[in-house]
Amino acid sequence: MKILQPKVLAFAVAALLPLSVQAHQASITFDASQQGPVINRDIYGQFAEHLGRGIYEGLWVGKDSKIPNTKGFRNDVIAALKEIKVPLVRWPGGCFADEYHWREGIGPQNKRPIKVNTHWGGVEETNAVGTHEFFDLVELLGAEAYINGNLGTGTPQEMAEWLEYMTSDKNSTLANERRANGRDKPFEIAYFGVGNEAWGCGGNMRPEYYSDLYRHYATFLKTPPGKMPKLVASGGDTADTSWTDVLSSQIPLRMMDGISYHFYTLPKNDWKDKGDALNFSQDEWFTTMERTYRMEKYVSDNVAKLDKNDPDGKLGFYVDEWGTWYNPEPDREPGFLYQQNSMRDAVVAAVNFNIFHKHADRVRMTSIAQMVNVLQAMILTDNEKMVLTPTYYVYDMYKVFQDATSIPFTIKTDKYSFEGDNVPAVTASVAKGTDGKLYVALVNLDPTESASVNLHVNGVKASKAVGQILTADQMDAHNSFDNPQQVQPASFSSSLNKLSLPAKSVVVAELVP
Repeated sequence: MKILQPKVLAFAVAALLPLSVQAHQASITFDASQQGPVINRDIYGQFAEHLGRGIYEGLWVGKDSKIPNTKGFRNDVIAALKEIKVPLVRWPGGCFADEYHWREGIGPQNKRPIKVNTHWGGVEETNAVGTHEFFDLVELLGAEAYINGNLGTGTPQEMAEWLEYMTSDKNSTLANERRANGRDKPFEIAYFGVGNEAWGCGGNMRPEYYSDLYRHYATFLKTPPGKMPKLVASGGDTADTSWTDVLSSQIPLRMMDGISYHFYTLPKNDWKDKGDALNFSQDEWFTTMERTYRMEKYVSDNVAKLDKNDPDGKLGFYVDEWGTWYNPEPDREPGFLYQQNSMRDAVVAAVNFNIFHKHADRVRMTSIAQMVNVLQAMILTDNEKMVLTPTYYVYDMYKVFQDATSIPFTIKTDKYSFEGDNVPAVTASVAKGTDGKLYVALVNLDPTESASVNLHVNGVKASKAVGQILTADQMDAHNSFDNPQQVQPASFSSSLNKLSLPAKSVVVAELVP
């Protein structure tokens, strides 16, 4: 993506200017010869649910659209998503998954039944995007597929037959039906979810009851040798660890590969009045940071349950729904969950990445909600127009961490405090990329005060940090269709001694001699 030269110069110079006396202080120490777990690239997964304008218009416009497309998917959106190296896409939901019957999304599109999307806006669902179209999408992106099966209103037979339809290489009726629908070679599936949010929209179940259902359904999920996807059990949300505890103790470990988890950041911590995406106060900035940083404790608490019940570390902890969730925008369909995306969202994304990296031994996959036009999206569209959000740019900056080897470090940092509560002023990640380079990510959570960071590096010669910075003057600075380049990365360069982080900033840099 092109970067405006004056902005590049301004931030490159600013990184070397003296800090104010009010700057937060942070110190990070590590030995580059030490190694931690690999940061699985699937941590950077995306979520595409049949919700609002996320798939229809956001991704899919149809082959006959005037908007340039390939196999019905927008060329501009596909190109932008390929740029951030999307590794994984979760589909078809979410809550939508447990009312989705796969047969309604195969065969000629003009003969597919039109349903009502009862979860999201009560709108017509044409089923134009079904199994084959979804795999067109992931193959265009060079990504892997995470399919979420219907346990809520489906049957074990329906789920098992869908898996056979997608993966069988035999001359079975189902495999031949797939071939007749245009796909000779079986589809490759990386993950398969057995239901979604079984505690809520997936059936309002108890974890004990869901555990038995999971064992029932999973028993009949079969594929050719070597083609079985990682099986995902539907886990808990927010502070609740009971789902992780019950599932990891009552489902045989040989029957599942990981447990999902969901947590959304609400500025006001109130589902009836979540807070607005723009024009918010400094106290809502802080409460957003305080609530998103709860992810650290929630992940730690769930990982402790896994360590107790799965001491050998077989199970992954999959945060397959996360991100910010705000009040609906005025004059928009509330069930479409469309919201603007500001510098605040960028900081939220980076803070969560640093948490996921810290727990990379268990957090092996996540998917942000959602990819286009829904909640904390990478991209917003308006008919033929497209805009990249601040969150998109964080994903772009952090892509160097995909499959990188984490490096243990210690951090001492001041607190960012507000009205008696506090969070760390600075969070970080350190890793050796697959390219052999040494990378550091730094986030200043404070919207008004800068931070001074000392990097103490052992095991390698390094004197400078060279990379990119994302920041803005206003807390709710955002990219709009009228001003699509208001927030974008700029060049960053600094010595490792008293590295300067402006207020509300994200830096990803290579450490060089």
